[in-house]
Formats: sequence, structure tokens, C-alpha cells
Amino acid sequence: MNEQNNQLPNQQPQYYQPQQQPGYQQQAPVISIGDWIVTSIVLAIPLVNLIMAFVWGFGGNTNPSKANYCKAWLIFIAAVIAFYVLLFLFVLGTGAASSRYN
Repeated sequence: MNEQNNQLPNQQPQYYQPQQQPGYQQQAPVISIGDWIVTSIVLAIPLVNLIMAFVWGFGGNTNPSKANYCKAWLIFIAAVIAFYVLLFLFVLGTGAASSRYN
């Protein structure tokens, strides 16, 4: 017996055909282009966009792709608002500091 690979002499190594994996099963239906256009238009309307982003992002019966998009959109909007608040405070502080020198 061959000690290295536990095979008898003159015995060919056995090869096994790999098992086929089942096909990818789609979890949610694909969102149509028209639905994305409507989503984009609704998210462009002030105040309505915030309400609908929360409804679509955290609602129970929304497509996961749209829900994730709305969550990402809300995070982006929060970052933009935080940036502008910091910019406003910086400009306000700079203006207050420069008014002392006049």
C-alpha cells in the first residue's frame, strides 16, 4: 500500500463530479425603471421626500431595494444637513470674531 496517499499500487485516484449548486433564487421582484423614476420624482419634492423616504425605508411591505435606497438617501441627506450646519456655525463664528476688530 502506498503510504503517501493511501492507495493500492496501480489504482487510479478517484475523481468526483462536483455537486451542482441550485440556481440563484431571487428574493424580491425587480423594480422597474418607471418605478425608479416615480421614486426619484417623489424624492425631489420638499417635505414629501422626507415623509416618503421614511415610509419606504422603514415600511414593512416595501421592496428591499427601494427600502435600502431610501435608507441610504436619508443618511446622505443627514450628512448634507450636518455639513451645512457646521459651515453655518463656522461662518457665524468667523463673522463674530472679525467684528471685534472694527
